[in-house]
Amino acid sequence: MEIKITKTANPKPIPQDESTLGFGLKFTDHMFLMDWDEGEGWHDARVVPYGPLEIDPASTVLHYALEIFEGLKAYRTAEGKIQLFRPIENAKRMNRSAARFSMPDIPEEDFVEAVKALVDVDSAWVPYGFGTSLYIRPFMFADQVDLALHKVKHYKFVIILSPSGSYYAEGLNPVSIMIEDEDVRAVRGGTGFTKCGGNYAASQRAGDRAMAKGYSQVLWLDGVERKYVEEVGAMNIMFKIDGVVVTPSIAEGSILPGITRKSILEYLRAKGIPCEERKISAEELMEAARTGRLEEAFGCGTAAVISPVGTLAFKDEVYKINGGKIGETSQWLYDTLTGIQWGKIEDKMGWVVPVK
Repeated sequence: MEIKITKTANPKPIPQDESTLGFGLKFTDHMFLMDWDEGEGWHDARVVPYGPLEIDPASTVLHYALEIFEGLKAYRTAEGKIQLFRPIENAKRMNRSAARFSMPDIPEEDFVEAVKALVDVDSAWVPYGFGTSLYIRPFMFADQVDLALHKVKHYKFVIILSPSGSYYAEGLNPVSIMIEDEDVRAVRGGTGFTKCGGNYAASQRAGDRAMAKGYSQVLWLDGVERKYVEEVGAMNIMFKIDGVVVTPSIAEGSILPGITRKSILEYLRAKGIPCEERKISAEELMEAARTGRLEEAFGCGTAAVISPVGTLAFKDEVYKINGGKIGETSQWLYDTLTGIQWGKIEDKMGWVVPVK
């Protein structure tokens, strides 16, 4: 893929105080753009100065939410090298999302090449501190000017970058979660396995209710039987019950197949540590909590890597997990994955991809 690069004539000052970066608040000097037209395919791959996108008020995306996105990170090692973590998995997942919405796929090698090219141009923006990173947000949307919902003939693929501070600036503190039994996030045969904005929009109301009750996350139940736990907010969920790491099965298609989730399962299996992917009912989970068999619980995803759960609530029952402290397995997985991502631990799994 040929990528035309046009650098900005007015570079922005790069933040020097990495403790103030936050998440998704500041953006780099450039962005990647590429267009798709029926009969022509993807064309005009380019890196250009970051700036507003011109969208007609009648654009398809504004009326029918025809968009998908991804999220990954670039990490700077202690030696100053910049690397990505399993970007090909993001490319594969984006194409699975695209297929669900009848959107064009992007060749996996082109996706990775585009990410590398943009990160290389804005490499000075990759933070230096351990725990910090350059967040990468690829997204695709339909910007055809047409209110009739039929086969769309034009799409745009964009990548933007945002330097991000440490997710755990104040330490790896366990969160409290509430099992949601009113709203549902996704249903079998729907779009739950995709990374699309509509899934997150559907989560807002329950998330607000949970926060009003003092909980930071919602643990969703399945949309058919309203019985089995699925995922937490913007993360997958895992439990350690009787020494076995258990996570909900993604076979039904209503759970996002997380790349961090996949990496954890692959690493556990490589180390011979027992783990299972299966249906887990809310009642089984609460019974394990009542009897002390629920040893640990943690969310996992790109942003936090591991997010330990200290409190679990369902209806009138509230339980502390592991005394409200992070568990041994959760800590070990966090240390291992972040160690590989930031180059502190040798990557024996073949997951790290250098930018150059």
